[in-house]
Amino acid sequence: MDRPTWVPQGIDPSVPSVSRIYDYYLGGSHNFEVDREAARRAMEAYPGLPKIMQANRAFMRRAVRYAVGEGVTQFLDIGSGIPTFGNVHEIAQAADPRSHVVYVDHDPVAVAHGRAVLEGDPRTAVLPADLRKPHDILTSDEVGRLLDLDRPVALLLVAVLHFVEDQDDPWAAVAELRDALAPGSLLVLTHATTDTGPIRPEEGQGVEGVYRNVGSPLLMRAHRDVARFFDGFELVEPGLVAMPDWRPDPADAPAAADEDPAMYVGFAGVGRKP
Repeated sequence: MDRPTWVPQGIDPSVPSVSRIYDYYLGGSHNFEVDREAARRAMEAYPGLPKIMQANRAFMRRAVRYAVGEGVTQFLDIGSGIPTFGNVHEIAQAADPRSHVVYVDHDPVAVAHGRAVLEGDPRTAVLPADLRKPHDILTSDEVGRLLDLDRPVALLLVAVLHFVEDQDDPWAAVAELRDALAPGSLLVLTHATTDTGPIRPEEGQGVEGVYRNVGSPLLMRAHRDVARFFDGFELVEPGLVAMPDWRPDPADAPAAADEDPAMYVGFAGVGRKP
């Protein structure tokens, strides 16, 4: 098959990518048939997946606007995926043009495409790195150049922690990132779960199985385990809740108007470091 110009060298288009599967759910164009097939299998297990992703993005936009409203104009977005319309830098810079954003992803496709999209924007950068290695992120040239860690930073971990297995101790990774941030910094987080919304445990297991088969295990964690990520942070109101319930905004009315119950599958929360 023809190789699209946006695909970096060294990428095997016959192997599914979590970033490209997510791009497909959001209606993007940076995905292959192998990604679409994996997404369709996951949607057979739970058809509401695209609605979950839309609710996830809508929460992210509200949280970024909240951060800027709180005076936080530095953003570290780990597990950022392929940039799509309404990404963090667009939302943040619309609210405050001085906003700086560092995107982090370990998927070479996401990194390459992100760099192409952001070329010429001196207030943004894309870093190839892994959430499981916080030191590499914190000491990177990109973070050193764009973020002042002596001032508050919004740390975004949106739809990424459920791809880190317990054996890799994602709680320790988040704690290491937290400890490097200044007081007043924010943790913005979403996480898959079967605790909220209409998804049944067997449906969740079906989705988990699809992701396991593409080499990216997905874990549906319980509320108590997701809440542990906020250790050392003070949850802002309304706490750790279903995604549409976190500070609903009239700007999201078109997405919320259909009241699809699938939008309630997953936790969202924002915490502030005291």
